[in-house]
Amino acid sequence: MKAVVLAAGKGTRLKPLTDDKPKGLVEVDGEPILTHCFEKLAHLGADEFIVVVGHNKEQIISYYGDEVQGVPIKYAHQREQKGLAHALLTVEEHIDDDFVLMLGDNIFEANLGDVMRRQQEQRADAAFLVEEVPYEEASRYGVCNTNDYGEITEVIEKPDEPPTNLVMTGFYTFSPEIFHACHLVQPSDRGEYEITDAINLLLQSGRTIDALRIDGWRVDVGYPEDRDEAERRLQEEAALAD
Repeated sequence: MKAVVLAAGKGTRLKPLTDDKPKGLVEVDGEPILTHCFEKLAHLGADEFIVVVGHNKEQIISYYGDEVQGVPIKYAHQREQKGLAHALLTVEEHIDDDFVLMLGDNIFEANLGDVMRRQQEQRADAAFLVEEVPYEEASRYGVCNTNDYGEITEVIEKPDEPPTNLVMTGFYTFSPEIFHACHLVQPSDRGEYEITDAINLLLQSGRTIDALRIDGWRVDVGYPEDRDEAERRLQEEAALAD
C-alpha cells in the first residue's frame, strides 16, 4: 500500500524550532519528525512514500533523496498551503488504489496496523485512527460523531464547541474515491479546502468510514512543548524496551 505523508506546512506555531528548517525536519529524540513517520510506515509494509512538500521543500528533498528505510520516495509540490484537501489533490496522479494518509507532524506509538488491516478487509471505504481527548483540547482537531457500530457519521473541523471529544489523529486509510470528494470541496470560512469537508461528502454519498480507537499514544507536534512531550514519551518507550 502506498503511503502519503503531508509535510508542506510552515510550522509557524513551532517557532523558533522552525526558524531555519521545515516542520518535518524538527528533531524529536535525535531524529526528524518525518523520519519517525517513515520508520513506522516502512514497518507497516508501505511500498512507496509520496511526500507532499511546500515550505522549504528543498531541505526535505535534499535530506531524504529518493529512498528511505529501503522504500522509494516521490515528492508532490503544494505551491500554496490551502488546506489538507488541497494538499491531497497534489498526489492524485500517483494513486490508483487504497492508500495510507499520515500527517507528517505526528509521532505515533499506536495500533496503526489495525487501521490498514481494516481497509484491506474491504468492509469500509476508509478507516481512521481516533482518540478521546479532553474536551478543552478537542477544538484543535477534526471532531467525529459515530454510530453504534463504530462508523463515523460526521466530522467537524476545529469546532468552537465540540459535540464530542472523539477526534481524528492524523492517520487514515482511503480509497481513491477521496479525490473526487476533494475536487468538490469549496473553501471554508478559513479560506482552506478542508479534508473534513471531503470526508463528509464521502459520508453523504453513502460511503462507510470506520473509526478505530487508538491503543497507545500519539503527539501532534504543533508547539515546542509538544516536541518536548513526544521526546519524553519516546525516551520512556526506549527505556522500557531495554
